[in-house]
Amino acid sequence: MSTETKIAIITGAAGGIGRALCEVFVADGYQVAAVDLAGTGVEDFAQSLGKEHAGFACNLASETDIIATVAKIAAHFGRIDVLVNNAAIGPTMAATADTSIDGFRLALSVNLVGPLVLAGEVAERMGPEGGVIVNTASLAGVVSNPKRNAYAASKAGVVSMTKSLACELAPRNIRVVAIAPGYVRTPMVAGLERDGKADLSKVRQRIPMGRMARPAEIATVARFLASDKARYITGTVVAVDGGWATFNQPGEAHPPVAGTPDAELAAPTPRSGPRIVVVTGGARGIGRAICEAFAAKGDTVVILDREGDEAASVAANLGPQHRAITTDLAIEAEIVAAFAEIAKTFGRVDVLVNNAAIADRFMPVGEQTADYLTSVLDINLTGAFIALQQALALMPKPGGVILNLGSINTLLPFAPRHAYGASKAGIDMLTRCIAAELGPVGIRTATIAPGYIRTPGVAALEQDGKIDGMKIRRRIPMGDLGRPDDIADAALFLASEEASYMTGAILYVDGGWTAFGNAGDASSPELNDLERAE
Repeated sequence: MSTETKIAIITGAAGGIGRALCEVFVADGYQVAAVDLAGTGVEDFAQSLGKEHAGFACNLASETDIIATVAKIAAHFGRIDVLVNNAAIGPTMAATADTSIDGFRLALSVNLVGPLVLAGEVAERMGPEGGVIVNTASLAGVVSNPKRNAYAASKAGVVSMTKSLACELAPRNIRVVAIAPGYVRTPMVAGLERDGKADLSKVRQRIPMGRMARPAEIATVARFLASDKARYITGTVVAVDGGWATFNQPGEAHPPVAGTPDAELAAPTPRSGPRIVVVTGGARGIGRAICEAFAAKGDTVVILDREGDEAASVAANLGPQHRAITTDLAIEAEIVAAFAEIAKTFGRVDVLVNNAAIADRFMPVGEQTADYLTSVLDINLTGAFIALQQALALMPKPGGVILNLGSINTLLPFAPRHAYGASKAGIDMLTRCIAAELGPVGIRTATIAPGYIRTPGVAALEQDGKIDGMKIRRRIPMGDLGRPDDIADAALFLASEEASYMTGAILYVDGGWTAFGNAGDASSPELNDLERAE
């Protein structure tokens, strides 16, 4: 076996999402150790994927079984690179008073204890280059529902476990992430409908996108999170729910759908040809990296930036088909004029990336006047809102994508960065609001929330003594700042068909910053620097 080939363990492999996970990872060049209960046919399924794959029977309610199975997998393949903790017992949909304690304990054992034991056993066998653990949580572990008791509690535990493991294992180059799926068209969900425990027609009306996910739409998100393109993502829990969590009002999120939507059964034919991608603040730093990434994929990029000469230079370097339009995102008339020019030249906008932003000047609240606060909000929030309004008029329905750049300050504001934190919290809520509104017409949205990234802006803050680079690195579980390319890779993924069931979600690309809730330092970068020097 080539040492270049990566090995992925996938639990619950005989089920709907599990099979899709195996198929997607196999297509990506992995050798798969498929794990499921005895009697599920997991061994035969693994063999159907190819002779280089193998199936293993294991009961996740048994610690002894887990330890023995991981040892067998390690001996068979010689290494372990990825663990996808996917297996779970589904909700019983029983009232709390009718749920047995034994049933409650079993759900916790299989859904939470088993995955934690498995993660520990696998982590011990990952080499110095590290690896990735992808946990399948659930939307039920994030938003509450009646009669989910044990299942929801166990999945909330998986969310917490993901964050704590990410912080513990980061020094060993092991990333830990989680996916929180909404309703997925699986045999388990079909069984709920068959038993009268779920009305799928009502479920679809509650989802802004108007349909359940295909198993492959969960699997492609897991594949991205396990890949090197997600190298700065750890401790993150990503909602893959068709916008379910964004809808918070009485009534229907989507008009009634007759029968089963075609997109729930099979992926629509992807659109061919280059997309028109508008990137605000694309002249430098993260924005520039995003422009370069989309251009490298063959898309046509339009850069809106008030630094017109720099934007024009970036566009020229990308190629003659790309454009730069000098635009001050604080001035409505300039934004409107820029999109009028885009409409005249290209006739449409397929993807908008709202990246432009300015940072606070680290002033005490008593020195922050209304004019100053408004100047930050005008670019970071109001300017983004005007840009998306203008882009919407030119977007295909279905097919358009709006990506908004948030921040770790979206979740954890810093003092005294009041205006910046407020603007980024507003951006994320804006993302969720338009996801709920535009899901029915087929426009997706997402927030990308960077942590500290090595950009000219961050370098200037450090040079001016506004931030302490080493102190920041110690606060990051991964022990270092991210790169602009890390954000660009996230943007490419979220705008792609691989993220086709993600809307209204927030993706933290922060090295684990928002996962750390302990006192003291999250990492020891001084030791890492010393090791690299030696």
